[in-house]
Amino acid sequence: MLFPLLRLCCVQLSLVGLVHAQDLSVPSSWRKPSNSRPLSERITISQNAIDAILPQLGSGTGEFNGLGYWQSGNAWSAAANHDEYANQTTFQSSVVANLQNAFSLWLDYDKFGSEYFMKYNDDALWWAQASLYSYRVYGDTTLLAHAEATWDNIAPFALTAASASAGSIPGKTFTIEPKCDGITMAGGVFWRPTPDDQSINSITTGLYMTLSATLAEITKDVKYTNAAIASANWIKSLNINGNNIVLDTIDGHDCTRSASDWLFTYNSGKFIEGLSVLADVTGDSQWRTLMINIVAAAVKSGAWQGSDGIITEGVSTTSDNDGVGFKAVFIRGLNEAYTRNPSNQDLRTLIHSYINVQASQSENFAANGSTYSSNWHGPPQAFTAWGQLAALDVMGRAYATELPPSGKLPPNPREKRYEQKNIVFGVAGIAALLCAYYISTRPKERKVEASKNSEERNRGANTGH
Repeated sequence: MLFPLLRLCCVQLSLVGLVHAQDLSVPSSWRKPSNSRPLSERITISQNAIDAILPQLGSGTGEFNGLGYWQSGNAWSAAANHDEYANQTTFQSSVVANLQNAFSLWLDYDKFGSEYFMKYNDDALWWAQASLYSYRVYGDTTLLAHAEATWDNIAPFALTAASASAGSIPGKTFTIEPKCDGITMAGGVFWRPTPDDQSINSITTGLYMTLSATLAEITKDVKYTNAAIASANWIKSLNINGNNIVLDTIDGHDCTRSASDWLFTYNSGKFIEGLSVLADVTGDSQWRTLMINIVAAAVKSGAWQGSDGIITEGVSTTSDNDGVGFKAVFIRGLNEAYTRNPSNQDLRTLIHSYINVQASQSENFAANGSTYSSNWHGPPQAFTAWGQLAALDVMGRAYATELPPSGKLPPNPREKRYEQKNIVFGVAGIAALLCAYYISTRPKERKVEASKNSEERNRGANTGH
């Protein structure tokens, strides 16, 4: 029994080293990373931003005028998350009614089921994610059932080890490459369910992973855990660049890739969110370490911001486009990492500061009362639904990560259980240090025995690949 424990200790020690190697400092060039507004005022600002978009709600569809279908689902996500972190039920009736109505109109949230050229798996997953956020705060079991049904509908388009090896899945008319760059394609999720579309992308895979991990946390069903792990491994092994930024697309038929400069905030943001959940579900420290690596890289990436830290992606002021909604997803993912890591103050201060940069900039240079331009550098403009959507998560997450004047990090409604989990991880870390000391003080013959066992294990692991 000793050697398995020692192996665990050594893994713990190596992961601790990786976490502390990350630069979680706040760049001095960031513009206004702190905010003096009281928490109550920040909650009011977030609520007013949501109130401003509600008049755009279409009649009987659950969608907002001026937004695409997937973007409307994200607007409901922002409203539900506002209520969770403000410990309110202000938007409960609107959120629940419209999510239920959309599901009744479009089974499994698949609005374009009969329209071949409009079918996208990620569209349905955005709405399923909104339902799961809403279940988490309101406890409506119908919404949980909708999320599970949507997962069931998408699951056939997630490659398993068996389907990747076979090179085919039902519904696709082309041969699937079992491995790309020598790494299994298992865990990747097709962007579209149409027979001829070959794209497997990070946003669909990340959405599926996050939905799976959250369902696993709620239901304890291992099928969701396994699905989340497989998808996390696909992104980790195949679709992250050398700067720890998540890439976009791999062709499932021939392994060709999207352009290396196709870098979008929401790919990293959704993966950060999913990893944050998965780390808690599995207790596997590799996912928390990977999440911290990506956060540290993404909030300082020149791909979508300048030295001032202000996101420049999706600044269309005259018409809606998908990019406008990407940065909101990024902010939401960062907030999940913040919430689930109450003991990592360096990580939380970095995330809090980054979100404050976006919120302060929007309030000071892009706001027209309670409405906001999609260009956070400004200037203010008349209301647009897409500009408002981009701001909803920023205004909501700015108060969710608020630091009081004392400098202490306050708990929010979900943090107590994460504090308990981090206590367990902290005890494990102390145990690792004690184990390291134990190893260093054992007689030489015990070390030789451990070394021989390690070599045998390594040989076994190498032959297993």
